[in-house]
Amino acid sequence: MPHIELSTGTIDYVDTGGDGPVIVLLHGLMMDSSLWDGPIARLSDGHRCVAPTLPLGAHRRAMPAGADLSLPATARLVAEFLDRLDLQDVTLVGNDTGGALVQLLMAEGAARVGRAVLVSCDAFDNFPPGLTGKTLVLAGRLSPALFGLFMQQMRLRALRRLPIAFGWLTKRGDAATARWLAPVLERPEIRRDTVRLLRAAAADPRFLIAAAERLPLFDRPALVVWAAQDRVMPPEHGRRLAELLPQGRLVEVEDGYTLLPLDRPDELARIIDEFVPVEGLRQV
Repeated sequence: MPHIELSTGTIDYVDTGGDGPVIVLLHGLMMDSSLWDGPIARLSDGHRCVAPTLPLGAHRRAMPAGADLSLPATARLVAEFLDRLDLQDVTLVGNDTGGALVQLLMAEGAARVGRAVLVSCDAFDNFPPGLTGKTLVLAGRLSPALFGLFMQQMRLRALRRLPIAFGWLTKRGDAATARWLAPVLERPEIRRDTVRLLRAAAADPRFLIAAAERLPLFDRPALVVWAAQDRVMPPEHGRRLAELLPQGRLVEVEDGYTLLPLDRPDELARIIDEFVPVEGLRQV
């Protein structure tokens, strides 16, 4: 897996290469770029898919001790990532807290972003989102060592499937969630990073409300894709986001929870594929 050294630290990323339109895909808290493996398998035929593993709790390269791990800082890290790879006219896609990062970039103008896709994500006052987010942020008050002990419970599938863990986030993705937990369970430096980012998130829980006020300024094509039965990200928020965006459009997806890249990868890839023109042959 390629990696790149940025101002906050070194991150890994997936890059399928090619000359097609660029799609950059962002994951959420306690996840890595493999969230997008299913959609990328379909989208990479015709598109260049780039998926960074951000320092959000499932990363494998620890950040420097003084790095700013707040979500606004992580959004700036994504902007720096786009600059360093010189990616142009990007379709920026985010799911879960990755969608929050996309909103922050949209609110700031995001010059390199030509289109945006928000997939069942944190929005407005829904941060930390649901029982999962609230439990995780509360656990971030613990010391890194105690946080590690708390997270050891997640080795058990029955506990991972609870609503306070991943149970309401995905119907079918337990294997991926178990894999994402490995870094924080096994490496003290990743636990340290995770506690820092959770404490930073707790210190500024209303950042998406301010971002939403600026979303009407994003005058480029925008697609909102929402799980119709989402229990963590209210479907009403998907409708509100689509209404706020001047070129916004909403698509609801059945038979999946928040993590649609895991639950409905082919359907999500089809929706994104139709939204992103290839060689001028398709229109929005």
